[in-house]
Amino acid sequence: MSAVNVTSTSASSDNLSRHELVRWVNDSLQLHIKKVEELCTGGVYCQFMHMLFLDSGKVPMNKIKWNSKLEHEFISNFKILQNVFKKTGVDKVIPVERLVKGKFQDNFEFLQWFKKFFDANYQGLEYDPVAAREGNMVGGPRPAPVRSAPRVDSRKPSAANSRTSVATRQPLSNNAPQRIPSNTSVASNQEINALKVEVAEFQEQNKELQTTVEALEKERDFYFGKLREIEVICQDMEGSEGCDERMQEMCAKITTILYATEDGFEAPEDEVEPNGLDQEQDEY
Repeated sequence: MSAVNVTSTSASSDNLSRHELVRWVNDSLQLHIKKVEELCTGGVYCQFMHMLFLDSGKVPMNKIKWNSKLEHEFISNFKILQNVFKKTGVDKVIPVERLVKGKFQDNFEFLQWFKKFFDANYQGLEYDPVAAREGNMVGGPRPAPVRSAPRVDSRKPSAANSRTSVATRQPLSNNAPQRIPSNTSVASNQEINALKVEVAEFQEQNKELQTTVEALEKERDFYFGKLREIEVICQDMEGSEGCDERMQEMCAKITTILYATEDGFEAPEDEVEPNGLDQEQDEY
């Protein structure tokens, strides 16, 4: 069975968000992935291909390194995926070297494409993802911190004797501090650890957002530079004596398009000059 090939661009309006994609992966394969970056191991894509081409026997599930932690293990999984792509006629080039680095943007773009590819090829066959991977998991909740057992001083009285002695003593004063039960202390530590985990996740999300913003700014500056070059060429052509009338008209139309604004939007007079896209960036 040959696959249906699809194309996808980051500018598509029907792309899902990273949270929607992660939820789709978890719901489809009964996993506990928390971030798009966790798909850098390659195992999830291999199982999705097994799900799509279940009866073909083209996906060697026993060779997939499910609990992989090292980059060379990720590469091994992606090699399996490349072979499956070749056998099923998928013409997508897998950017393995970028994906295995675990960067958000690269893995996010590939996952967006794969979701479209999956939707185009899924036949709705019944599938047990946990049984297919023999119970192995990819990603999941962070393990709870291991607490060391409290050290006991043999010179001190036992807990039972301590409670008995405390009960028989008279308080020195009404203002004497009360003993806090140990379980309250444990609960507080658990809450603190949970908050630390949340803070770490928020910090990671913030890094991802910063990376996305930097990429968008870089892309914006790149295309602005192109527009600025086109503007300069048009201005030179319009003022050139050797330029015929038809060429000047074309330059005028291009300039009109460059200066056009969105409906209902008016640029502030102190920010945009009539003879340039943005005079503040003439030195770009």
